[in-house]
Amino acid sequence: MSAWLAERSFPLATTSVVYNDAQLTRTLSALVLWSCLAPLATAQTTDYDAEIRAIASRSEIQKAFELIVEMEPQTEKEHIELTQIPAPPFKEEVRAKRYREMLLEAGLEVVEIDDIGNVVAERAGTEGSETVAVVAHLDTVFPEGTDVTVRRKDDQLHAPGIGDDSRGLVLVLTMVRAMNRAGVKTKSNVLIVGSVGEEGLGDLRGVKHLFREGGPKIDKFIAVDGGSTDRVLNHAIGSHRYRLAFKGPGGHSWGAFGLGNPAHALSRAIHYFDDEAGEFVISGPRTSYNIGRIGGGTSVNSIPFENWAEVDMRSEDPEQLEKIDAIFHNAIERALNEQNELRRRGEPLTMEAEMIGDRPSGKVDPSTPLIQRAMAATRYFGIEPTLSTGSTDANIPISLGIPATTIGRGGIGEGGHSLHEWWSNKDGHLGIQKALLIVVASAGVAE
Repeated sequence: MSAWLAERSFPLATTSVVYNDAQLTRTLSALVLWSCLAPLATAQTTDYDAEIRAIASRSEIQKAFELIVEMEPQTEKEHIELTQIPAPPFKEEVRAKRYREMLLEAGLEVVEIDDIGNVVAERAGTEGSETVAVVAHLDTVFPEGTDVTVRRKDDQLHAPGIGDDSRGLVLVLTMVRAMNRAGVKTKSNVLIVGSVGEEGLGDLRGVKHLFREGGPKIDKFIAVDGGSTDRVLNHAIGSHRYRLAFKGPGGHSWGAFGLGNPAHALSRAIHYFDDEAGEFVISGPRTSYNIGRIGGGTSVNSIPFENWAEVDMRSEDPEQLEKIDAIFHNAIERALNEQNELRRRGEPLTMEAEMIGDRPSGKVDPSTPLIQRAMAATRYFGIEPTLSTGSTDANIPISLGIPATTIGRGGIGEGGHSLHEWWSNKDGHLGIQKALLIVVASAGVAE
């Protein structure tokens, strides 16, 4: 029986109408059916494909689409320029300064760099009661000193970071320029953000800062990251990251032999973790783990005083992530205890496992208007949308229950997070046009 029916009483005993059993059964059945269907009957069903077609048919939107194609030489020039400005983790300042200048040149009136380093600009809506954020990240995974010179090979642009995410930055830039030149107006405000700290140990610090207490009001969130034009992310993958360190007194490999050896302990810990985690990830929600960096020691003939590793664990499911986290901690405790039992002299080894990254997970219901509009906009260009998972700036708003997605940057490419990364402008304009359509549909087109 529905809650609506359960909360209501029917004074059948006192009414002057007499019901037999069959009539009573039919009456109650009808009431139950009505209570279930009434909300559906009153709900407004939105045809998102029709809505997108109507928006796309408007003269100013068509003009913006044309401008995006016409501006491709400028887009490429700015794409190369941004890529060649190094933006290693925690050192995005130079690229941020230039991106701010570009957004001002594109017609935005006020563009600021906030306290943590994000480039932030607001394109005011005619009503301004809500805000749609559009975000691409400034940072790359590559350390300081990496050669980021762009080299052209046929129709491909080759350079570390050429796709991830300088293409995302220039997509947003060209979209803004096209909207301004075509006179596209939205009801809601559109917040343009070049975020810091999306990659690696940045731990989404830029977007975490946006959603701090007292930060700008954001009602919907669209990140531009990833290469596939059909991408519509609705599932944020959570991750835990640790810097694991084993420490001891250190000494000469011959003269101090018998001391606890941090390198041996670290090796043992990695072996135990890999052995058990490898079995764990075979079944259940998709989960991964990685030892990304290892370091320590002073020379080949010295017992190290410290050895360390950086560990990444990810899962689609929060409970699964906690379980593999427990496997990790059990493995390193076991390794520490065993290595200390093996030492012949000296103080016991110590161990530290510092959490250096914690990305929350979550899901957005596919029926959410933002997701439906993103999928409809993708179909408008003849591309079948794919709901996807990922770990992006959208993790933060998704975990907070704010409608959010991540869409692809268009074109094609390979080799992300490697020195061999490349990007090619194969129908790259479609990625920009699609992003514009999603933003305008989500912010509401204004007359």
